[in-house]
This record gives sequence, C-alpha cells and structure tokens, in this order.
Amino acid sequence: MIKNPLTRKNHKKATIFTGLLSAIAWTQYLTMCTTVYAADRVTIRYGFLEESTSVAELKKATETGQLPGSLQIYTSALSQEQRNWLVQGLKTRIPINVVTLNWLLNTQLGQTVINDIATVFDRRQYQSGVQAVRSGLILAASSPEGLSMLSFIAAYPSQTLRLNLPQVLTVGKFLNMDFFQTQQFLLMNSPQIDRQKPSINIPFDPTQTGTQKVEISRLNLSDDKRKRNIIVDIYWSNPTNGENNIEKPLIVFSHSSSSAGTDLQYLAQHLASYGYVVAALQNPGSNFFTNKGKVGLNYQEFLALPQDVSFVLDELAKVNQNPNNSLQGKLTTNKVMFVGYSLGGTTALALAGGELQIASLKSSCEKNAGKLSDVQSFMCLARQLPQNNYQLQDQRVKQIVALKPASSLLFGETGLTKIKVPTLVFTASADHVTPSLTEQINGFNRIPSPKWLAAAVGASHFSVVDPLVVNAFLNTNNTPITSREVVGAKSADVRNYVKAISLAMAAQLTPDANKYNVFLTPEYSQFASTPLFPFRLIAPSSSINTMGNTTGKN
Repeated sequence: MIKNPLTRKNHKKATIFTGLLSAIAWTQYLTMCTTVYAADRVTIRYGFLEESTSVAELKKATETGQLPGSLQIYTSALSQEQRNWLVQGLKTRIPINVVTLNWLLNTQLGQTVINDIATVFDRRQYQSGVQAVRSGLILAASSPEGLSMLSFIAAYPSQTLRLNLPQVLTVGKFLNMDFFQTQQFLLMNSPQIDRQKPSINIPFDPTQTGTQKVEISRLNLSDDKRKRNIIVDIYWSNPTNGENNIEKPLIVFSHSSSSAGTDLQYLAQHLASYGYVVAALQNPGSNFFTNKGKVGLNYQEFLALPQDVSFVLDELAKVNQNPNNSLQGKLTTNKVMFVGYSLGGTTALALAGGELQIASLKSSCEKNAGKLSDVQSFMCLARQLPQNNYQLQDQRVKQIVALKPASSLLFGETGLTKIKVPTLVFTASADHVTPSLTEQINGFNRIPSPKWLAAAVGASHFSVVDPLVVNAFLNTNNTPITSREVVGAKSADVRNYVKAISLAMAAQLTPDANKYNVFLTPEYSQFASTPLFPFRLIAPSSSINTMGNTTGKN
C-alpha cells in the first residue's frame, strides 16, 4: 500500500543527507541575505483599490480568527465563511518539507512555480521577485512553522510586499494543497536530477524505433444495434524474422474526452515497429474532430465507451478469420492489452474489472457540490445512469495501461478493488485536468497487484499527446489550464518514457517478458530521468520479485 504522503517518513538516508546539505546551505546563505529585509508590511491591490497591513497583524489574525481591520475594504464584502477560509489559508502548513522543496525548485516544474508566484507581485517587484521567491520559499520551509502563506510572506526578502489580489487567486487555484502534496509524495524517494545514473543492465534502448516497417489500415465499423459508427486505425507490420513471429497481444487504444484516435499515434507507430498490432479507436461520442471541436460528453458514454471496445474486438475477430483480408491471422483478439488516455484511461479501468459505483457517485456529487474539481464535476454526469452499479469487464483484456485516468468518484470506495488484470497507471505531477493525487495516486492503493505506478514529475495532462495532434486541440481550447501545458518538443522526454514502459508492459504477454522486466523497475525510471523530468516508478513486490520476473500473469 502507498502510505499517506503527509505521514510517510521512509526517505533513504543517503538521499536525505544530500538534500539536507543543499537545503541547509541555501538556508544559511539566504538568512544572511534577507534577515534585514524580511517583509513587515503587505499591500494588497485590486484594480484601483489598495490597502496595507502588517505581517504582525496577519499573524494575529491566525490566532484570533479575525482579519485585520485595515483590510476592511475587502473583507466587508466577504461572508463569514469566506473570511474563515482566508484566515485558515494564511496559517495552513503546506505539506512539503525543505529537502523536497529544494529538489522541486531545481526542476523545470520548480521554475514554473517560482515564475507563477512572482506574477502575484506588483510589476515594480516582479523582476526582483523571481529571484526572491526562492529565498522566501526555502526560508519559510526551514522555519519551525514550516511552509505556509504567512511564513512565506514573513520570510520574503522585501520590507513591503505588494500583491495583486486577482492574480493571487488565479495562482492559488493551481498551486494548492493537492499540488504540493503530490510533489512531496513523488519526489521524496525520487533520484536527484544531478545524481549519477544507476548502474543497471539495459539490454537495448526501448525508446528507439523497432525493426518492422509499419503499415496503417482503416476500418469503418457499424454497430447497427447501438447505432454507432466506429473508425478504427490499425497499425501493423509483416514480421521479417523468426523472433517477430511469436504470438503477441493485440493492443487497443482509446483516446480522451473531446479528442481523437490519433492522440497517441507516435506510441502506436512505436509498438507496431516491434511487431505488435495496434487498433486505435475513434470514439464516436467523444471525438474532437467529428464533433467539430465541441467539448462535452453525454452521460451514456461512460457505458458506451467500454461497449465500443467489446464490439470492436468482436469485429476484429471476424477480420482475423477472413482469408481475403491482409490482417488475417494477425489479430490476437483473445489476448488484448488496452491502453487508454484520460477518459480512455477510465475506460481501461472499467474493462479491467473496475466497477462503476453510481450510487456512491451520486452521494459524493451531492455532498460535495461546489467543492468538486473540474474533472470530478465531469464525472458527475454519470449520476444520470439508472443502475447503482455497472460491471463492464471484457475477459479478452488481459492487462491495461491507464494514462492519467480519472478515478476518484466513478469507482467509489471499492470499485477499483475488483480489477482483475495487471495494471500500469501513469501520472503527471503538474496535471491540472486529472490531478495526480486525487485521480491516480489515491486510487492506485485500491488496485490489486500486480500493478505499477509510473510518474513524470513536471509533466502536465497533455504531455503524452502526439505533438501533431495536441496543437490543434490547444489552439481551439485556450484556457488558463491549457495555457500551462508542457507539450510538443518540451515533453519529448515524457513521451519517450511512455514508449519504454508501454513496450515493456506489452512484452509481459509474450515469452520475452524477462527481457523487458528491467524497464518496469524504479532503477530504470532513475536511469531515464532527465534534468527536465525526474521519473518515478512504484512496483510493489507482488508485481516484480527480486529476480525481476513478473508474477500473476494470465
């Protein structure tokens, strides 16, 4: 079981020691530089309005529960509940320690965090703010109280801190408690990005293209019973040597909501170059291009998407028996690895045996109305389904790769415990669409072994999407969330890691499994880590034993 990130204390001693030395050095240096200049007043601006208060008054507010009278121009318009929320926000300790924070600030994501925080300052302070934010964060995290909004303000190296209130609220939406808790969890056992690569035996580079020439065929399938037309792109090859004549699983892809079947075309090409056949579905109810760019979903799609996969497998089984089709004999429809991204990842969990628990979903949606994240509100569409529970498992699916799935509400407390096949969940620490902590990490605890949790620190929701596809979507859907996406050439390292672990997972259903096991280890995640993206992999002992052999395969 993954322990709660707030309470887990099993840092490796050597890693702690190295991190502490670095953090202490920063703290001592910054303390000398900032003691005289630490903030003692805060000026808050909102349009043409401006009010000031002292740090001492803010500290007193956390003790009395009453906001300073000097801020009455703002607080008079707030409800008592909102005032309480602000007071609590000032003193709440952010769950990240100084060691992890120091590592985080040395990553690409850390630089983004610093730049984001710097934008809340008055433009006159912005330039110096970029350099000073790190000082304030490290000093605050090193204080006895730990890192909080108040300790950061008090440690910030400027006698007067000028804040732009609307920007404070915008940045706070992204740099919330879940965000920092996620970084703490994923980084606390991660390798430092400047540490020497581990000494492990890598038989070959799994990110490089295989030897097979890839062909693409398109099938237009019609499910007359359900009145759904499904386009399927088949990526395949003709094996050129004996090694590639071994029976391999059919790999089926499903894309995200309001996206397209070409989301992961680079990954389909990659797997096909190793002799696998990949069937990439264009989901008719959630296709960005056929729906002319409309973003949205009918609640019935939560059932229709897994049913689409089962229908396609039925049809591909017929194609496999057709002597007049070039795909005859190539489609192993009774042994399938399913790869789903975002909503497709949620579909993967359902096909693997995860039970949709609609009664629990309804209760959560009603109880937490107004407090749900965007993706949780999206999942609440399923509350319109008539039954309390749905079991949509397809026995032909032997294992799954779920890339950034949403799982916090749809499967309730026990739905994921019913998964029947080996499962790899991939998460990204800067994902604001399907947040890592609530949608992947917490749910991973409930999934039975064998299972793997792979993570990319600093990656965002669209980092895994093919660069040729993602630009069209982001250009049409420009929001505060999508504008923060790390995509294209910037996320090439992330896509390479996804190539490696997906290829290794596919091999688990072949006689070559042992050859690929190394790519499903924490050591390989450290080996693959880059200065921009530290990678992380959790492989419970029941998934991979000390000899590197997988267990529990079907």
